[in-house]
Amino acid sequence: MSPKIGRPTKDPKGHRESFRFSDSDMEKLEYCIKQTGMSKVDVVRKGIDKVYNEIRATDTLDK
Repeated sequence: MSPKIGRPTKDPKGHRESFRFSDSDMEKLEYCIKQTGMSKVDVVRKGIDKVYNEIRATDTLDK
């Protein structure tokens, strides 16, 4: 038997993080979840992508 468990993926999620949120941050996150129907992790990933892309756009403009 193979030691792998679960479905095969091209983008494995091997890293785990834990975060502490204020009440207002949690309210914003819950609002985003309700409005979009996305999961918590999908909202967080989208936020990371958005900030990353903003920074990259600024970096290319500065060069």
